[in-house]
Amino acid sequence: MLAIRTRRRKAVVLATAAVLAGLTAPSLTASPATATTTTTTTNTATTNTDYDDTYYKDAIGKTGASLKSSLHTIISDQTKLSYSAVWDALKATDEDPDNSGNVILLYSGVSRSKSLNGGDTGDWNREHVWAKSHGDFGTSTGPGTDIHHLRPSDVRVNSVRGNKDFDNGGSAVSGGGGSLTDSDSFEPRDAVKGDVARMIFYMAVRYEGGDGFADLEVNGQVDNGSNPYIGKLSVLKAWNDEDPPDAFEEHRNQVVYDDYQHNRNPFIDHPEWVESIW
Repeated sequence: MLAIRTRRRKAVVLATAAVLAGLTAPSLTASPATATTTTTTTNTATTNTDYDDTYYKDAIGKTGASLKSSLHTIISDQTKLSYSAVWDALKATDEDPDNSGNVILLYSGVSRSKSLNGGDTGDWNREHVWAKSHGDFGTSTGPGTDIHHLRPSDVRVNSVRGNKDFDNGGSAVSGGGGSLTDSDSFEPRDAVKGDVARMIFYMAVRYEGGDGFADLEVNGQVDNGSNPYIGKLSVLKAWNDEDPPDAFEEHRNQVVYDDYQHNRNPFIDHPEWVESIW
């Protein structure tokens, strides 16, 4: 699937270049790889419409609260994992494409052996990107085990992040790959800022107060404590624009959909929906 998406992207780029250069050769303006896929590229994001006629059909054309409600209904149809099952799931969803024996750690970007999962220094553990204390859902099946926001993270870096909200600024996190932190916020490395934002927006749509869990919402502040909120909204929106979905993030979304939860993060497929809702 990752190779197919990459070929599709290359086909679109070649076609665009041909038009700009005034080329008319059919081999450059059309490609069999795009026959069943429509992809629109903007300055800040790539929109993948593979599932618009099927999975997202009830959301297409809607905006604002109506769009959020429709997406909530769509993505709430999912298979739920136990917390122990998350270990093996992350070994597949976050596998290093260059080394099948490793996973890529979210905040540091380090490739580490799949076998080094645990709680000791040098291990990787299960990071709740939406901090589980923000809404007090712990590791219960539901938001606590939803692998759309659970990612492998270095144990020590994960401890530094703790349950802080997301914002710009702070001091460098040792071993954090360029991540920064201060007393009340955490800024991930540039390469995954958009990934983090889209995971947060997914959670705010998926968990709306049903299933016995809190209504999770993104707000405009930091230091939210145990309230079911995470900020900072304006910063997360900027990160979504500045760091559009890449091949790794799209592949991960597909693996979660195909092999585990059977639901998608709509903001990976349609990052422009963030602005439509918020």
